[in-house]
Amino acid sequence: MLNTQTTAESIQEIPAPDTMTLEEFLENDLEGYEYVKGELVPMPPTSMEHGEISSNVSLHLSLHVFEHQLGRMYIAGTTFLVGDWVVKPDVAFISTERLPENRNQGSPIPPDLAVEVVSPSDKHYDVTEKALAYLRSGTRLVWVIEPVAKTVMVYRSETDSTVLNYEDTLTGEDVVEGFACPVAQLFE
Repeated sequence: MLNTQTTAESIQEIPAPDTMTLEEFLENDLEGYEYVKGELVPMPPTSMEHGEISSNVSLHLSLHVFEHQLGRMYIAGTTFLVGDWVVKPDVAFISTERLPENRNQGSPIPPDLAVEVVSPSDKHYDVTEKALAYLRSGTRLVWVIEPVAKTVMVYRSETDSTVLNYEDTLTGEDVVEGFACPVAQLFE
């Protein structure tokens, strides 16, 4: 964390964004940023719609995960090391058997399930690249939720993905076993 004492000699300086290493980013955990391919990427504030969808996903998943003692759920702002990226998914799940012992810091491992809700400022290319980065680092399932089309892109691998529409049912497959939720409920 950044030292906030007021004397000039006691203030810890954060390296400039263009020279920050992955290790420096992890030490400083800059709020409002992700670390992607050696660069700080600002995370713009989210809309109310984005928050509502994220909350709906978290609510449905969390109830199931808690009831069946499958692991832990994490909300936006929790950092995960994904290869040489540090990302903050909107919602994430780690199974009990993979939980790191030290949970007083960001996760040194990728989540089993990562959920990203597309924002108006997101570029399709960047969202897809992020989903694939999750998969390459060991995330087993990625859901990319698109609010305008009311769809969920389910990524299982770099070559296996499916689009679910408003009338379909989203499942946790073998990652969050037993979980099922109508896609429509994510947008209510």
